[in-house]
Amino acid sequence: MRRNVPDKHVDLAVTSPPYDGLRLYNGYDFPFEDIVRELYRIMRLGGVVVWVVGDATVNGSETGTSFKQALFFMDVGFKLHDTMIYRKLNPVPNAGKRYQQSFEYMFIFSKGTPTTHNIACRKRRNACNDKRTSRVKGFNRNVHGEVMHKMYAVREDVPKDNIWEYYVGGGNSTSDAIAFKHPAIFPEKLAEDHILSWSVPGDIVFDPFMGSGTTGKMAILHGRKFIGCDVSLEYCSLAFERIYNATGGHMDELLRSI
Repeated sequence: MRRNVPDKHVDLAVTSPPYDGLRLYNGYDFPFEDIVRELYRIMRLGGVVVWVVGDATVNGSETGTSFKQALFFMDVGFKLHDTMIYRKLNPVPNAGKRYQQSFEYMFIFSKGTPTTHNIACRKRRNACNDKRTSRVKGFNRNVHGEVMHKMYAVREDVPKDNIWEYYVGGGNSTSDAIAFKHPAIFPEKLAEDHILSWSVPGDIVFDPFMGSGTTGKMAILHGRKFIGCDVSLEYCSLAFERIYNATGGHMDELLRSI
């Protein structure tokens, strides 16, 4: 990053680091503190970093690495704008004395106050929990005491809260079969939702752990520019192929515009 990305150049970073040894990442080290300092350097004022992370259980205790990382981001100068949850609707079953592990954190760090926050992500009302539907019958009485019915409209969709739910794995995270050559991909919809929330077309989106290229693919498909890097040449090649396919072979032209 230090050699290739200028200061205050990036509007949004969406990424998930290889945390706590949970993900085998071709034997490479993870210089967390150096990467966070570089993220602060390259982010524009008002830029946002979405950091998707979880914890391993070691010697009977969760590591708490996610919280330690969040505190370090704040020490460097980022604000912790929001602590969000990424809940997997079909997690891998586990045994033992703990409840089913089904979520990861999505820390939203900002360099100052976020410049962009689009309430672009909405969900449908849960009919079981909310009696209102798209057409609701109300009533009042006329001067003769007779009940008079009328219909009025209610929105069927509402803004999401900060717990986002996704199905994961084959056929869910993506339809790109080649993406699963990487051991740990997050859902395309997760990347898409954050890109729509924290950026606008033409913004530069960055992923320092590019992996299979999920963030890059969704950024470009939504009219953003993308910068990605990865320590693994194998995964860089995988991401390039996936993004190239998604852009219909026009990736070189898009990259030159950054």
